[in-house]
Amino acid sequence: MQTNIHDIRIDPRNLDILISINGELVPRAQAMVSVFDSGFILGDGVWEGLRMVKGGVPFLREHIERLYEGAKAIFMDIGVPPGDLVKRLFDCLDANKMEDGVHIRLMVTRGVKATPYQDPRVTISPATIVIIPEYKTPNPEKSDKGLTLHTVNVRRGYPDVQDQKLNSHSKLNCITACIQASNAGADEALMLDPHGFVATCNSTHFFIVRRGELWTSTGQYCIPGITRGNMIRLAKELAIPVFEKHFSLYDVYGADEAFVTGTFAGLIPIREIDGRPVRHPLSTDDWSGAGPISRRLSAAYKALCVKDARRSL
Repeated sequence: MQTNIHDIRIDPRNLDILISINGELVPRAQAMVSVFDSGFILGDGVWEGLRMVKGGVPFLREHIERLYEGAKAIFMDIGVPPGDLVKRLFDCLDANKMEDGVHIRLMVTRGVKATPYQDPRVTISPATIVIIPEYKTPNPEKSDKGLTLHTVNVRRGYPDVQDQKLNSHSKLNCITACIQASNAGADEALMLDPHGFVATCNSTHFFIVRRGELWTSTGQYCIPGITRGNMIRLAKELAIPVFEKHFSLYDVYGADEAFVTGTFAGLIPIREIDGRPVRHPLSTDDWSGAGPISRRLSAAYKALCVKDARRSL
């Protein structure tokens, strides 16, 4: 059975959480936005996924910076200075008495429209800002068992169609890719770029290890992943040769190790890609867990999250 990257154990505490909607704290059962909201009608907005670790949020500055950069790219005024938005975030977390093991979805849409129409000029309210914190931690069985990937025919498109660097609410291509992978019995979709090179997965970033080298895509057809960037930086600090480059499925199928990264789960190893076990081409051993480079990077990343957790920019 698939163990998707966001496979979680439902925490009953989430039934009573307070959600921040435009600065007002609302019980989960009463939290709602207008059916005329730009996000509901058009997927018009940007968002961030964050984690809370030991009272703070790792890489907070990088997440907030990416949020405002995305808003600027689509001519959307968030309407709240970054420092005030961070205060609103921690007001929500503190009201829920949250300290650790929390995943946060911070969403901003263009606001409420006078009528269901795409033109931003019919927007009649400030931006809608929603903060949903939940007690949500990765299922440890995923790391033990490893994930399976399936290469889908849905591509990460050219930036002149919809720039894949934008972390927007419009995720239909990723959703379609996810469905294809699920229908194939896999946990996550591996997506190619328009030229046929490996780009990323539908909800995570993809890495392989070949002959002691760490490879990932050029980054031109995926969001500028914060966890991805930290993995690259940590690899350099650990003297692991790391390359952002074009590579094909041939290279993937011959990889010694493979893993995906994301804010929610950190680093999760891959055991199988398109029916092929992840292992050195000359090995006949079954997959036995994360490889040595994956383990080193995972440990270093967990330590970095604790070190970087903060409550202000």
